[in-house]
Amino acid sequence: MKKGLIILLVIVGVVGLMFASAISKYNTLVQMDEAIKQAWAQVDNQLKRRADLVPNLVNTVKGYAAHEKGIFENIAEARAKLAGAGTIPEKIAAARGFEGALSRLLMVVENYPLLKADKNFSRLMDELSGTENRIAVERMRYNKAVEVYNANIKMFPGRIYAAIFGFTPGTYYQVKEQDKVLPKVEF
Repeated sequence: MKKGLIILLVIVGVVGLMFASAISKYNTLVQMDEAIKQAWAQVDNQLKRRADLVPNLVNTVKGYAAHEKGIFENIAEARAKLAGAGTIPEKIAAARGFEGALSRLLMVVENYPLLKADKNFSRLMDELSGTENRIAVERMRYNKAVEVYNANIKMFPGRIYAAIFGFTPGTYYQVKEQDKVLPKVEF
């Protein structure tokens, strides 16, 4: 009888440890998933800041470059897409479109030297530059959270628990190859 009781206690102990391990791993994966969401919220926050700042920049530039109507329409359209994006991949795609429209605006600015000397424009450009730096930092933090999470669900035993609990890999924020090319600026 003692032998049977010892075996039963060992089995109950092993099952208990496995259950505790599963709960611990599940909680860890939930925390990592939430860290990704929080990191994306910060990226989203900075993208919103940029989207709110750009109309002021556009209005300043409009006074100097009234005939560049197409660029202003593209920025308004890109901003609307960014505001209407629902999922993280949609927001990433919309942010890329917004960045492209913004870079075209900045290329127009190069053609107007008086505009670059304007105090309001300079202040807005400083704000925009600071915002771009904040976005870069928050993207880095987001990608780091995705990296930690993805590594965790791909390694053993996380892979097993991720499959059991339905956790899927996170999406990195990646820059398109065409956006890595430096624009040509001529004076």
